[in-house]
Amino acid sequence: MDKSKVIYVSGYRSFELGVFKENDPKIQVVKNVLKRELRQLAEEGVEWILVSGNLGVELWTVQTVAELKEEYPELSLGILYPFADFGNNWNEGNQEKKQLAEQLADYVEAVSHQPYQSPSQLKNHTRFILEHTVGCLLIYDEEFSGKTKYFFEDAQNYQADHPYEIRLISTDDLQNFSE
Repeated sequence: MDKSKVIYVSGYRSFELGVFKENDPKIQVVKNVLKRELRQLAEEGVEWILVSGNLGVELWTVQTVAELKEEYPELSLGILYPFADFGNNWNEGNQEKKQLAEQLADYVEAVSHQPYQSPSQLKNHTRFILEHTVGCLLIYDEEFSGKTKYFFEDAQNYQADHPYEIRLISTDDLQNFSE
């Protein structure tokens, strides 16, 4: 896999955006913005989209990439979990979303083959993502903190010593797109 053609996509979890139902209109706004950005990345030569399998932006990315494959058959999707039993404690509905995402993916793997043991697995996962991608696309706004903050900060630190592109989609961008 050519690192220069791989990008990581992440962002807010569903609950951080106040999304608790599948028919929430916010989901379509996020997917529309993702589709626009991912189309642009595909035009720039990106061939692999990686996610970690989190509920929210990452699973919506999986669905969006699946739709874009009709236009961009060279686009591939990888789900790279931080540890082996990722998502096993989710409720049944969310487990189903995870299974569907795995069916849509071209590649599914975990950085650590052990069940969750410590935060070091999350740090190793982040380091692996940073070292194997050319950049990231984050739906994240520094004014509205969320779990994505940790990856964003690590990416900025990594960027200080390595060429790494960080593309941010803010909540304002989402708001403007929905109007």
